[in-house]
Amino acid sequence: MFESEFLTSSAESKQSYRQLISRAAEIVCECFPSRAYSGASVSDLAALISGDFLPEQGLSSDQIAATFSSVISNSVAVSDVGTIAHLHCPPLLASLAAEVVISALNQSMDSFDQAPIATIVEQKLVRWLCAQAGLPATADGTFTAGGSQSNYMGLLLARDAFLNKQWNWSAQKRGLHPDSGRLRILCSEVAHFTVEKSAAQLGLGTDAVVRVATDHQFRMSLPALRKEIDQLQAQSLLPMAIVATAGTTDFGSIDPIADIAQIARPAGAWLHVDAAYGGALLFSPRQRGRLAGLEAADSVSIDFHKLFWQPIPCSVFLLADAQQFDLIKMHADYLNPEAHEAVGIPDLVTKSVLTSRRFDALKLWISFQTLGREKLAQMIDRTISLANHAAEVIRRNPRLELMCEPQLSTVVFRVRPISPDIDSDQLSARIRQQLFHTGRAVIGHTRVRNHPCLKFTCMNPAAHETDLEALIEQIVQVSNTAS
Repeated sequence: MFESEFLTSSAESKQSYRQLISRAAEIVCECFPSRAYSGASVSDLAALISGDFLPEQGLSSDQIAATFSSVISNSVAVSDVGTIAHLHCPPLLASLAAEVVISALNQSMDSFDQAPIATIVEQKLVRWLCAQAGLPATADGTFTAGGSQSNYMGLLLARDAFLNKQWNWSAQKRGLHPDSGRLRILCSEVAHFTVEKSAAQLGLGTDAVVRVATDHQFRMSLPALRKEIDQLQAQSLLPMAIVATAGTTDFGSIDPIADIAQIARPAGAWLHVDAAYGGALLFSPRQRGRLAGLEAADSVSIDFHKLFWQPIPCSVFLLADAQQFDLIKMHADYLNPEAHEAVGIPDLVTKSVLTSRRFDALKLWISFQTLGREKLAQMIDRTISLANHAAEVIRRNPRLELMCEPQLSTVVFRVRPISPDIDSDQLSARIRQQLFHTGRAVIGHTRVRNHPCLKFTCMNPAAHETDLEALIEQIVQVSNTAS
């Protein structure tokens, strides 16, 4: 009765699957947005979503196609050159093909008997990535849903390792130690907000995070870091971890990882490197040297749904000493009994804070195989080149002010009001809103030194310099009318 609803080995099922996938691809291509965004408002979108989510009887294929069409045409076109606000990449065609396979197979990465070859692929790819990062032979890792989960895992293991070392205390069994309120996490003042988010989730509280001053390029200041550690120790507070950032969200700034590692070791602090954004530089011969010191990290976050052009989610958490995974290991009789480990059956749930996970390693592997190392490097370098070009155009325009020299593929700048009576915050918001609601562009925003700023995040290596020049000109024109 229900056989026709699933992909099976039958000829009829396979034919239905081919037709559905083919039709879905046709709808995507037919309805794919021709500009950055449709311009629809919140109320416009709400009006489109009506009716019963679960009708009594299933709808016709034409009605389903209409739903797809509505969703597609009112989504942000991540491949449009005007979509330049966030670390939100256009996905590679090879990875889209891999997504079809991932979804069809629906392997769950928690136990070997749910994902046999997928488990081996992930294990081998993770260990290869560890080697690419220069981590020791003892290293291992796990695919994650994003930088937030990876950063959380780094700080989770840092906390548990510190409690074990400092007080012979198992957080997994006993919860937080009575003196856990003394633990501190240090990061730069522009590090990702997930440092505080993780501290809160780990029971340490956001007050446990110490933000360290940065230099003129928004990199963690080494003298400021040393000073903060000295002050903590003078107060009998314990520097549990230092988070170095390799590619901050706004500026792409890369902290001096090697020097921070030299400070972390004598302080007894775990070094976690948030390379969610900048980890791609490992695969650019021109840029790789900027990640010097990464090999000294205790743990590393890398996102592939940024400058590796993978569909969300696709990220990895790398750990220098695989034995540290024992701090979070748990066994369930129905899933990963200890007997499996004894006979060499790998159940990857032991290395993750998640249970069910997708086979995301496949799309990265297929993308690497399709592109090759040389083309991947060229694409990474291209995004950096585009950001540098945009910065040069901005630098020459008297109406604009470049806030920091680009360090990766982001460009932060402000629009100078034509009159001191014009509110800078309102002007910046009006520019973004007008470009968004006309569908011309999706522009980023942030604050720097209390100035409202606009931001380009150049994620599309297929864009041209003229595209960026035209977008900057539009911003200036809109600012004149918005003023």
